[in-house]
Amino acid sequence: MSDTPTGDTPTRGTPPRGTPPRGIPAGGTAPGGTGRAGWHRRAGLLPVGYLVALAGVALVHPFLPPWRWLAIHLLLLGAVTNAILIWSAHFTTAVLRAPAPEHRRGEAARLVLLNAGVAGVLAGGGTDRPAVGVAGAALVFAAVVAHLLWLAARLRAALPARFAITVHYYVAAAGALLAGVPVGAWMLVADDDSRPRLLLFHAHVNLLGWVTLTVLGTLLTLWPTILRTRMADGAPAAARRALPVAVSGLALLGAGVLAWWPVAGAAGVALVAVAAGLIARPAVRAARHKAPASFAGWSIAAAGGWLLVALGLDAWTLLAAPDADTAAGRFGVVLVPLLAGFVAQTLLGAMAYLLPVALGGGPAAVRDRAGRLDRSWAQRVAMANGALAVLVLPAPPYVRITTSLLILAALVQFLIPAVRILIAARRQP
Repeated sequence: MSDTPTGDTPTRGTPPRGTPPRGIPAGGTAPGGTGRAGWHRRAGLLPVGYLVALAGVALVHPFLPPWRWLAIHLLLLGAVTNAILIWSAHFTTAVLRAPAPEHRRGEAARLVLLNAGVAGVLAGGGTDRPAVGVAGAALVFAAVVAHLLWLAARLRAALPARFAITVHYYVAAAGALLAGVPVGAWMLVADDDSRPRLLLFHAHVNLLGWVTLTVLGTLLTLWPTILRTRMADGAPAAARRALPVAVSGLALLGAGVLAWWPVAGAAGVALVAVAAGLIARPAVRAARHKAPASFAGWSIAAAGGWLLVALGLDAWTLLAAPDADTAAGRFGVVLVPLLAGFVAQTLLGAMAYLLPVALGGGPAAVRDRAGRLDRSWAQRVAMANGALAVLVLPAPPYVRITTSLLILAALVQFLIPAVRILIAARRQP
């Protein structure tokens, strides 16, 4: 099979087969309309703000007893969940070829609800006030329900679209989060023998469901756009095959950890890995046709590798643990490559590509922003991934501290230009 579609001679005005749909930001072009740019100037501050808070927690963590819990939730519930709500709405409109929204009141209301909930969860979990945390979790749940209903309504109203499978990934991801949030809220108020199994369930459906399904669905169109090449043959078909495999794996994994059937849990992880592999094959073909040449491309490529490493470690951890309590205690081995390697690098890579274009201002402004976010990108990618490789191996404490600081430095190198770009964009007329 060739790396690019062959045999297609599009008619005049028809985009070539394998071209991402209009509305997916493409390098060197600014999105039409100042309304969308203005929205992203405001909304873009949310995930970046949580990442700044995460960096702050990392710097002062010796003085924060619950720093690890706070760091995980600042990244996943704060930065990642905001980014998912913002960009999945954007991509849904693009892939379904829906008209641009006349206003953003619905999206704004969902984000306000979400962030009120995130504040409650962080306050409740960080200060040992379970009632506040449960109330915050209820608001997060309501925001995701509203987002899910919006996605379903867009699907029902849309004409048949080649890339509609992306939105089906978003629907499945939202369903996974809605299963994980109540379990997380329950753990704030309950502490009994079931806690290790609940912790494993909560972590897996949120990380492999909410986050990973969203990433796999989005990369169908975002990855070739980042590479500035055509989508590889068979990519949409691969995405359609992968979704039921991933959802079946999540269901089996969730049941396996709740009932503590480790073989079933490991089999579920294996199915998720198979789904990721199905998505990866056309992505690799696209990269062979045109290799990544930016921070966004290499960061996302490295993230894909760390996802497979984390899934392998996850399956091994479940199979090797004699009980759920031991498996939950060892899950930190999985979290390091999953959070720092996969989740954080995917988020930063996607933002490095999407923010410069979405903020508008014309091709010159887009190139300037992209250049600032790409500055020293090879050093940053190499430093972060080299440090992460050392961090996942057994090492003395001083080595782990040094490598952690290198990863933090790579994050700060991204945040400084990102904050400056967003502040400068907000000053535009």
